[in-house]
Amino acid sequence: MGILDANQRARLRAAVERAEADTSGEFVTVLASAADSYPYIPTLWAALIALLLPVPAVYAGLDWEQAYMLQVAVFFVLASLFRWEPIKMCLIPAAVKRRRAYRLAREQFTNLGLHLTPRRAGVLLFVSAAERYVEILADQGIAEKVDNTRWQGVIDEFVAAVRAGNIAVGMERGVERCAALMTEAFPPESNQVDLLPNHLVEIGPD
Repeated sequence: MGILDANQRARLRAAVERAEADTSGEFVTVLASAADSYPYIPTLWAALIALLLPVPAVYAGLDWEQAYMLQVAVFFVLASLFRWEPIKMCLIPAAVKRRRAYRLAREQFTNLGLHLTPRRAGVLLFVSAAERYVEILADQGIAEKVDNTRWQGVIDEFVAAVRAGNIAVGMERGVERCAALMTEAFPPESNQVDLLPNHLVEIGPD
């Protein structure tokens, strides 16, 4: 089972379909469990702590061979412990988490084809849960017609909901608010084709 349950995913899909009926924009929601698996940083922390052990261990009365054995044991224990998700995410520097999530959001924007809509009116609502990272990416056509300052309230509400743990509500409301901003500049067209997925796209780290 994913982060959201079946009912939450269904409600979010319905919100996307309503938004796309009210505008000629395309809306895609992406939820990543984490932006990266971060395999190296927990190991580096374990290695650093283990490297600091021999000298204090010898001062505590162990000989060098015993200190070495303790060092090896501590490294393997910590390397395993630090892979536990709650601890691991605390060890990753905030700047690293932000960069990885920032990059993943843009990869998803391109991979899902949001830059290929006829009117360049694609909107990605992206959440990376482990990093608590939230972003709304709007394509070039929207940026040209909707003033960027009008998005701030939408973004603030979206961020607040997700960081409070209300991912489903935040994404659903975010889609509705984005559509409301775009209705005038991008009214619905009689011949518009639904090109992008309406369902929540759920991904995990590589």
